[in-house]
Amino acid sequence: MGKKMRRAVCATVTLSMLPTGSGLAQEAVFELPPLTIGTALRDDRDILDTPVAGTVRQGEELERRQADTYQELIGDIPGVVIEGGPRGISQEPNIRGFQDEQVVLRLDGGRLNFNQAHRGRFFFDPDIVQRVEVVRGGGSTLFGSGAIGGVIAVETKDAADLLDPGQTTGARLRFGFSDNGRVASPTATVYGDWGRFDALGFLGAREFGEALADGNGNDILRSEVDSLNGLLTLGFEPAPDQRFELALSYYDDEGITPPNANAASTATGDVEREAEVLTGRLSWDWAPENSDVLDLSVLLYGNRLEIGEDRLSDGRRDNTEYDTVGFEVVNRSAFDIGIPVSLVYGLEAFRDTQTGTRDGSARPQFPDAEADTIGAFVEATFAVAPRLDLIAGVRFDDYSRDVDDPALADVSEEFVSPRIGFSFRPDPRWQLYGNVARAYRAPSLTELFNDGEHFADDINVGPPFGSVRFINNFVPNPDLKEEKSTQAELGMRFDQAGVFRDSDTLRLSANAYYAEVDDFIDSVVSGPDFSTVATGTVFGTTTTRNVDAELYGLEAEVDYDAGRWFGGLGLSLPRGKQTNGEALGSIPQERLVATLGFRPTDETELGLRATFASEQEDVPAGATTGQSYSVLDVFGSWSPEKGPLAGSVWRAGVDNLLDEQYTIYPNDLPQAGRTLKVSVSYKF
Repeated sequence: MGKKMRRAVCATVTLSMLPTGSGLAQEAVFELPPLTIGTALRDDRDILDTPVAGTVRQGEELERRQADTYQELIGDIPGVVIEGGPRGISQEPNIRGFQDEQVVLRLDGGRLNFNQAHRGRFFFDPDIVQRVEVVRGGGSTLFGSGAIGGVIAVETKDAADLLDPGQTTGARLRFGFSDNGRVASPTATVYGDWGRFDALGFLGAREFGEALADGNGNDILRSEVDSLNGLLTLGFEPAPDQRFELALSYYDDEGITPPNANAASTATGDVEREAEVLTGRLSWDWAPENSDVLDLSVLLYGNRLEIGEDRLSDGRRDNTEYDTVGFEVVNRSAFDIGIPVSLVYGLEAFRDTQTGTRDGSARPQFPDAEADTIGAFVEATFAVAPRLDLIAGVRFDDYSRDVDDPALADVSEEFVSPRIGFSFRPDPRWQLYGNVARAYRAPSLTELFNDGEHFADDINVGPPFGSVRFINNFVPNPDLKEEKSTQAELGMRFDQAGVFRDSDTLRLSANAYYAEVDDFIDSVVSGPDFSTVATGTVFGTTTTRNVDAELYGLEAEVDYDAGRWFGGLGLSLPRGKQTNGEALGSIPQERLVATLGFRPTDETELGLRATFASEQEDVPAGATTGQSYSVLDVFGSWSPEKGPLAGSVWRAGVDNLLDEQYTIYPNDLPQAGRTLKVSVSYKF
């Protein structure tokens, strides 16, 4: 189903949730609104019919966060951590302890595969995001390499999301300000729908006036990195059952920062950075009204990323280029073989190409290399009984990794990713589900082929040598194997309206998971080796290796909305270790997030959100433990329905109200301290 068709369903759902008559003042009975997962499952499904752990955030729930980074936007979803510290340019996903490329990140359906040494993966402004779907656990059956930890699918806004009933064209202006860092975030969006044609244009910026400050009041030096993002989306529907959509986006950030943007600023290491990212999406959706066998989606996409870094201390110039081109065809069919069967199946192919130079010459830390992946998949849902579905799927991938270096061997492998599961509905309110899946991730180009100097620093070793130079070098490992995981999960969901009163809604879910991972790719930093200390220079190494590991844990969510007030809880209890008993450095802290809100009038909302994280002591030898923390945020909004301010939304909030000094493990830098945020948006 195309995005615009899905949006029509979501709009209907949203309207069905609204009280009738005079609004919240009356206790209106309303039908249970379904919550769907679409992009992250390649098919639109009621969440009570999906056999996986998933969370959807959209619309107002995202808006109230006034997010400047993706940690602020989705970092408190159960099982999810956005790593990389307070600088938005370094942030990367972590699901259940699976990091970075172990999680598939999709923007409007296209893959965003880039990842290199804390340089981030989120190259789009949070204000243009309409919906985020997170599926936790092995998803290689549908998405192939990288979905060993899960899938994060981000959908941007389109005209249907912003137009009011009866409106053909419109515009939305927004201005936000955060006092910590003096961050100004103006955005402008124009949009229209003329029947067969619709369009949206977006331009947004985030500009810093000074460095962020942590909870102790100390500046997080070189954290003021400005960004600019533009998006143009054009839609054409030649017939009611077809839609073509073209989306082009441009992202740019620039500022002075460490090359590892999750590390502290240093006089010898800081670089002047400029990043440019161009993305393009061309899609075709065709769903004939009277056909059960044809619901076709075709997508062609491409991403081009360029990062230039000039080191301030000596003018050294590093250029990084990473291109992705992909194509996929997905169809959905339904038929009866004595029992109802629905299928989602398709083909996917994508190529990643990277090039790195240093002062115009080849850069071994980011060698010229190319990765190709071709996959075919099918997943079937069998309605074996009125309340019981069985799900079975399989995917075949063929991938290669080619490096432009005769001293390093190319890689070519195949992998099969099966999954079986069930969904049982004892009654319309409840679901019990489970699945067993095989997932994998092919090693990235940098994990296989990185070479040359990683970092250098001066260290004091004491008399008689005093200060010496420490140089850490990459050691390539072209023999690195793909990560292979067998994962099992059991869970339950409950979803009902009118639980304690006619106008309330209660949703809750809980799940337990276990993942056995063969050849987990682990990065090992060793040294310094002091055998050469007399020369004034000592050396260490950074390389990747395969280890066996297991990850397991519990997750739970509760959301309750009674109109006048609302609340929620999100619990994450992750665990993991190598099978030899040694710790993994990627397992997040245990965390509980509690939200409580009150709507004193139809136009006003007030709330608070508290986050409690426990200490993470089970860390690799020599690593810093993750300290426990408690953080309180408050938020509020006013949306006047009448008068000269009708159409505007005024928001205010304070993140980290108590100015807690805290670090989200496994980040290196502390998060921002107390931050006052205000914004106003106006639609006309």
